[in-house]
Amino acid sequence: DEPESPPRPKEGIEYMKQPVERKLAVVLLVLFMAARAGAQTRTNDLNHFFSALSQNRQFNGNVLVAENGNIIYEKSFGYADYPSRIPNTKDTLFPLASISKTLTATAILQLIDKGMLRLTDQVVKYLPDFPFPAITIMHLLSHTSGLPSYNAFFDSEREAHPEKVFANADFIPGLLAHPKPLLYQPGEHGNYDNVNYIVLALVLEKVSGRSFRDYVVTHILRPAGMKETLLVPFSIQFDPLKKKDKHMAIPHWYPHDYSDEPLRADKMPYVSSYWHAYEFTGFGDYISTTRDLLRYDQALYDGRLLSEAVLKEAFTPVKLNNGNENPGRYGLGWEVERDASLGKIVYHGGNAIGLSCVFSRNITNHQTVIVFDIGRDIAHSAANSAFKILNGRQVSYPAKSIARIYGNVLAGEGPDAARNTLERLRKDSVHYELNEDEFNTLGYDFLGDNNPYHMPMEHKYAEALEVFNLNIELFPGSWNVYDSCGEALLKLGKKQEAIRMYQKSLAL
Repeated sequence: DEPESPPRPKEGIEYMKQPVERKLAVVLLVLFMAARAGAQTRTNDLNHFFSALSQNRQFNGNVLVAENGNIIYEKSFGYADYPSRIPNTKDTLFPLASISKTLTATAILQLIDKGMLRLTDQVVKYLPDFPFPAITIMHLLSHTSGLPSYNAFFDSEREAHPEKVFANADFIPGLLAHPKPLLYQPGEHGNYDNVNYIVLALVLEKVSGRSFRDYVVTHILRPAGMKETLLVPFSIQFDPLKKKDKHMAIPHWYPHDYSDEPLRADKMPYVSSYWHAYEFTGFGDYISTTRDLLRYDQALYDGRLLSEAVLKEAFTPVKLNNGNENPGRYGLGWEVERDASLGKIVYHGGNAIGLSCVFSRNITNHQTVIVFDIGRDIAHSAANSAFKILNGRQVSYPAKSIARIYGNVLAGEGPDAARNTLERLRKDSVHYELNEDEFNTLGYDFLGDNNPYHMPMEHKYAEALEVFNLNIELFPGSWNVYDSCGEALLKLGKKQEAIRMYQKSLAL
């Protein structure tokens, strides 16, 4: 028999279907490969940026960057504990500091979502003894209440009774025992202060009928799947004798710009005694991981914690009584970036001695950046650079600080060695940065008058004068370098030389 003839192709659409599908598959493959290459480029750029910060001793901590809930970059740098050289890992628990305020705010907003509270409610409706009847829930959430810092009410008693521990239950009695006027009428201005969130924690407990800790666990942490987030009071975080979780990062502080090694913040007597006394909660007492904050982020996005309407209001800067935005652009527990060119970015930072962190969310592009840094104050600026990289913007890659290296050599080897180091490093402008403000700060550091943490005083007047004179050489057109040099000369008793410096500053 003759072989069968091959079947004739079908006419029309069915005949065209196979080639079209093949072409579509090729196009989709090309698009997928391009997207994958673009994502890899962004990951490489993020790694380049944060690795450079770490190598320059400007970053020590963890970073996580996600888009649409997917992690595209995650890395740990440096040490959770410098003396024992315990490294940071993805499991390291970092103090959230004021990022904790978003948990308090979320809890209050949940009560609003359920109709148990209103933003316009006066605090005295729930806390009848609260001595400021004009303050509302909205004023507290947005830091526009005018309340003085809690130190104003409690410091005198703390100094008189150093062993006394103040908790939230002592807060309103303390306001009544040591009355102080408001800084301004509620809603007239704005100033960021922890005191607002102590009051919110008290309102939360009164309205919900549960302890602050229990409410947050039941209504925020569990629904969000956050198993690595724990309430750890500052009295434990900053007490050298209290046992801490083995995975917890310890805040470290560089006593000077020229210091080689940082100090553990919990080994600083003034810091430890301060947080032993003030065990207030509601504004800064949680620890967590970058992964757990991402779970929190996703729970906010998918509506497990708050309604879309309430979140929209939370992410809108609250208006003052005159109709203007409050100066910090605070919404209801969140701050809103002024620059919206990359999308609407809402965030909350956290700072404590030896720690900076930020939980930042580009809600337009569904991008998230979480940064924890031990030892420097760089988290917020680093997160903003990460958003630029994510969205195809150019960033300035970090250069090493000549001022910091110069100061270290000046303190250890003297002015000649420091000057030689400076001349060598300034030739390499790609990897090293010469910055007027950093040299100015270094000079004041050597002067030794700024000592907020009550450490032993170190006055290195000769070194300070050396730095200020050098800054004049490097930046002779700046009025500020002469003014600073004048201060150092006064410290050394050289009044006429100081006057000449001030005259030069005024002339410029």
